[in-house]
Amino acid sequence: MKRTSKYRLITGMERVNNRLTRWALRRGLAPKAFALLETTGRVSGLPRHTPVGNGLSGNTFWLVAAHGEQADYVRNLLREPRVRVKVNRIWRDGTAEALPADDVDARSRALPYRWDAWIGRRMATAPLTIRINLDN
Repeated sequence: MKRTSKYRLITGMERVNNRLTRWALRRGLAPKAFALLETTGRVSGLPRHTPVGNGLSGNTFWLVAAHGEQADYVRNLLREPRVRVKVNRIWRDGTAEALPADDVDARSRALPYRWDAWIGRRMATAPLTIRINLDN
């Protein structure tokens, strides 16, 4: 999978932002526009935490992965679809499913926090919709 110069630039900036957002989410200090996704590392088998936009809608959590299958967390959930999402300080278990045929622009416009979705559309290199069916 070839990683473009846009991808390398954007992910370099995201690394710093993600560390700060992850720290805030773990402590319940981040804005409600964000959630914490826990996947299982496909190589290590260890829990991996990734800040994502808050796409909670009832018992479904939607997210648009800006870099699609280039993103490690997407490759993790494709290998092991059982995930957890921390939304509003509460962990919820679920099963993730990639939806490559979904209209990612329409989906991102339908997400509850539009400013975050707008930024995501500008930064995206290979967007992919992910639906997480929550257990509880």
